[in-house]
Amino acid sequence: MDITREKRQIIVKVEHVNFSYRDQLVLRDITFDITDRDFLAIIGPNGSGKSTLIKLILKLLSPDGGRIYILGKLIQEFSDWGAIGYVPQKATHIDPIFPITVHEVVALGRLPGKTFPRWLNKKDRDAARQAAKLVGMDAYLSRRIGELSGGQQQRVFIARAIVNRPRILFLDEPTTGIDAKAQDEFYEMLDTLNRQGITIVLVTHDIGLVNKHVNKVACLNQNLVFHGTHEEFCSSSKAKELIPGGHHLILHRH
Repeated sequence: MDITREKRQIIVKVEHVNFSYRDQLVLRDITFDITDRDFLAIIGPNGSGKSTLIKLILKLLSPDGGRIYILGKLIQEFSDWGAIGYVPQKATHIDPIFPITVHEVVALGRLPGKTFPRWLNKKDRDAARQAAKLVGMDAYLSRRIGELSGGQQQRVFIARAIVNRPRILFLDEPTTGIDAKAQDEFYEMLDTLNRQGITIVLVTHDIGLVNKHVNKVACLNQNLVFHGTHEEFCSSSKAKELIPGGHHLILHRH
């Protein structure tokens, strides 16, 4: 079956969400859906509410009004957080001499689902090796995390976020501080995870990413000013505002 034509399940629903911080409006009346196997880019200027929206969906913040549903459940009733992976901003800012290996960092992603005492067993260690392999870091399992490049560290944190095989992976500005070549490789890796069935939701300033990888775009500026397919975005007036005049928009994913 052509998966681009079949009806996909809505796995996140945001309805009329508002949020203010110390009386400063951040988000107003946000309504949109995320469907299974989307690769969604959330874009917009600084201060537009992109990271705040992710934190609201992840229940790290509470909205002033509106409703959020994850996997069919109201967020206040949702408990299956093992189905959600999250890589926050500046995840790679770690002490380079801290004595923790790649294998240990990835395996730590198994701890939230455990009851006390939280011990890692063979199944956890095997899952960590498999997650590292998925992101191309299985050859570095015994290396200290601080010895790796920024791009390699970010792959390790992706592995930690997917070690429980989540349905949805949220990433907040994941390529900050990573060089251009590593960024290209990083996005190709996310593409592979998306093709394997993981829904990707990515906050980014990298408008060029929109051209190469995503199939959906949400543009925020306190309000939701655009939400639709990649092709719709590329032909919209909003894209013309965001893309510098000399840049060409590619209308099909690579």
